[in-house]
Amino acid sequence: MEWYTVGLGLLFLLIFFIVIGLPIPFALAAASIPFLLNIQSLSTSLVTAELKMWGVWVDYILLAVPLFVLLGEIIGRSNIGPNLYMFLHKKVPVRGSAAYGSIGASAGFGAVCGSSMVGALTIGGVALPEMLKLGYGKRLSSGVLAAGGTLSVLLPPSLILLFYGIVTDQSIGDLFMAGIIPGIIMVSLFAVIVVIWGLIKPEDIPDKDEADVMSWKAALSAILPIILIGLIITVSIYTGIATPTEAAGIACLITILLAVWLGGLTWQTFLASIKSTMLTMGYLGLLLSAGVLFGFVFTYYQVPQNFTAYFIAFDLSPYMVLLFVVIFYIVLGMFLEPVSMTFITLPTLYPLISAAGFDLIWFGIIFTITMEVAVLTPPVGLNLYVIQGLARNDITIGDVIIGCLPFVAAMLLLLIILVIVPDLALIIPDQMR
Repeated sequence: MEWYTVGLGLLFLLIFFIVIGLPIPFALAAASIPFLLNIQSLSTSLVTAELKMWGVWVDYILLAVPLFVLLGEIIGRSNIGPNLYMFLHKKVPVRGSAAYGSIGASAGFGAVCGSSMVGALTIGGVALPEMLKLGYGKRLSSGVLAAGGTLSVLLPPSLILLFYGIVTDQSIGDLFMAGIIPGIIMVSLFAVIVVIWGLIKPEDIPDKDEADVMSWKAALSAILPIILIGLIITVSIYTGIATPTEAAGIACLITILLAVWLGGLTWQTFLASIKSTMLTMGYLGLLLSAGVLFGFVFTYYQVPQNFTAYFIAFDLSPYMVLLFVVIFYIVLGMFLEPVSMTFITLPTLYPLISAAGFDLIWFGIIFTITMEVAVLTPPVGLNLYVIQGLARNDITIGDVIIGCLPFVAAMLLLLIILVIVPDLALIIPDQMR
């Protein structure tokens, strides 16, 4: 069977199963089975499927995934996340402090949690009602919080970078470190957007935020846990003291102790965090397993290798190849969520990027930013619906989409900056080596 027949057949079956309503993990597995049976007997195919899917669950690196998910759930269900927002809101005496506080809190939360949706839920749940009460514009309030959630995906630890490293066999530590400077730049660009927004539409930002005074004792209890957890994760990985999995385990334990000490984490909320983590990992685990099986079929028929050779035959410039890949992901992101896109498309496309001469650590950051754009683009922009749901019908989905547009433009600008100056992503990983 020709490679292009297999590639198109897998794609057609996958789309068909998704359209009829089959969950993506089952759609991936179902699309793989017919082509697996073409090369193996039924009994051998079953053994192959079992081995490939079981191999995912015993991978040491993947232990970091449930630990980082649990970390985010505990922070979200305790006072750590909300306290961080209130600190940045009440202790920053400038016009628009609630908007800047939302960005800062999202960035701080991103430094200890790898999930965009959890970040949007945690900070948005506290900040959105507060901003609306203070008189901030609906579009600004919803846009800054929906976009702020994406900072959890770029700043380490990041689940998308973790999955990218697994699929492309790149160093997780290098990928985490590569996201730091681009993440700081994105935070700065978001703050600039708030400044410009205030100049163009001053009525959307009140002259003064009428917030209660926060004591310095309460302020320190809000910011120190985030700094401590972030340092444990970043420094331990950066210095080589711990692997990402070990860093996640230690940070998780420290977070539980801090959450109990600062309040907000009871036995009931802890069990709820465990349950939510198990539900999340049930889906992610199936997706990972099915993605590995799907990738095995792709690799057996040499679809990625032949696709790369076919594309290179057109003799396109490396930057034209990159442009096509970025546009492809932005369009696909309108219909699929990031984790699914990672396991469906990345095994085919990353060899093409490597053949074009681009550094795969650098492309990991480019890829992650396009995934951030994906969660802000309709009709399947997850963060859009998270924030709109928190508004309880006070804000329409149209308001959220319009509010996100300037922040999406900032992400695209960051992509251009990283293409022009790739060392912004590579300088820290290079120093680590």
